[in-house]
Parts: sequence; structure tokens; C-alpha cells
Amino acid sequence: MIYVTGDLHGDLDRLKKLPVRLKKQDTLIVLGDFGFIWDASASEQKKLRWLGRRPYQLLFLDGAHENFDLLDKLPAEPFAGGMAQTVSGRLRRLLRGEVYTLENKRILCFGGGASEDAEERTPGESWWPQEMPSEEEYHRCLENLAACHNQVDVILTHDAPEKMLQLLRLNEPGQVQPNDLETFLQEISVTTSWSRWFFGRFHRDQPLGPRTTAVWRKVLPLYEAQPKRRWPFGKKSKEL
Repeated sequence: MIYVTGDLHGDLDRLKKLPVRLKKQDTLIVLGDFGFIWDASASEQKKLRWLGRRPYQLLFLDGAHENFDLLDKLPAEPFAGGMAQTVSGRLRRLLRGEVYTLENKRILCFGGGASEDAEERTPGESWWPQEMPSEEEYHRCLENLAACHNQVDVILTHDAPEKMLQLLRLNEPGQVQPNDLETFLQEISVTTSWSRWFFGRFHRDQPLGPRTTAVWRKVLPLYEAQPKRRWPFGKKSKEL
């Protein structure tokens, strides 16, 4: 089974106390602001090795609060039909605009987002311009979608499309001004066929309609598991 959760910001306790018991065949995807790749210290490397040894597969999208200089140094390699960066063991970063196939589900991933506190951060130490996607990343996303006829099962992002942004901030004063990424995601939402959309960033666990969900601390299944087939008379009878 594939599960998703929201921003971790380097909080190891969140992974040590997961509300769901994940097994070897399971996958957990973090929807941005992973936060464990920050200073390249010895203690951080130890944590990354521990994360890579989890019995389940651990994947993450980048968010706004990441050390992108360190992330950019990781080599990309083929993974699940797209390109991903291996950090340690079964720990990988899913790249912007890639379409992956996991458990027969076609999944579009697109990380990144704008820091609302960027003015309070130091460039190259606590803030990086790569938090927002490049034109090349937008273009690659459109190319990858065209290759699968603009049809995916699930979309996973850190930020949200413009329409969802309006719903999330419905009761807040002032007009919502979407950035380039949110405008791009809104375009994707109407030009692509998809069944479910999960995103992080907003530190909320909140469904927004039947298909779209904001995720933070909850660990949610990507899709509903199909019930096992039951034979009407108990155990399957042997053929005579």
C-alpha cells in the first residue's frame, strides 16, 4: 500500500511514531518540506542512513524549506518509470514533473513552493531560490504528461492549485494572489485527467471535496485497498 503524509521539517519522532504500521511492501511519500537534508553534518548523515533502512520505502517531494544546494548534488537515476534521486537505501527524492508508476498507479509529482517567511531567512543558509520551479521543470512536466496522454491516477504536490488555495483561505482577509506555481498547478488540474490530489504545505489535515485533500500529520492511503475475494462457503473447495 502507498501512504502520504505532510511536512516533516526534519522531525524524526513523526516517523518513529507513525499511526500506521508500515510493512516491507509499503511506501510512504512525504509531500514536501522533508527537512532531513539541511547541513550535511555527521549527525544528519546518521539520520539519513536510518531513514534509508526503514522496512518500508520512503519517498519525498521537495517543499519550500529545503537545502536545495545539497539536493541538487544528488545524482538522478531511473525509478518507477521516471527519474528520482537516491539519498540512502530506500530513501529517494521524487523530482518535479515526473510521472511514476507505483502499484499500478500512475502518479504525477511536483514539489516546490514559495516561502512566506523568505524575508526573514538568509540566502544560501536558510533560503534558496530553487524553492520555486524553473521553466525547464514546468516544460518537462508538460512533456511527461503529454507522453501519457494527460491521464494519471493521482497528483502529489507540496503547493496547491489556485482554486484550492482560495478554498483554504476563504475566511482570511485580503485577496488571494496565486504565484506562478499555483497558477501552473491550476492549469494542470483542468487539462489533466486525475482521480485524487494530495498536497502538503498548509499544515492542515482537511479534505477539499471528494478528490482533493490537504495533508499534514495524518498518514493517508493513496487509494482504497480492494477487499480480498471471499469464497461463499468458507475455504475454497478442492476440485474433484
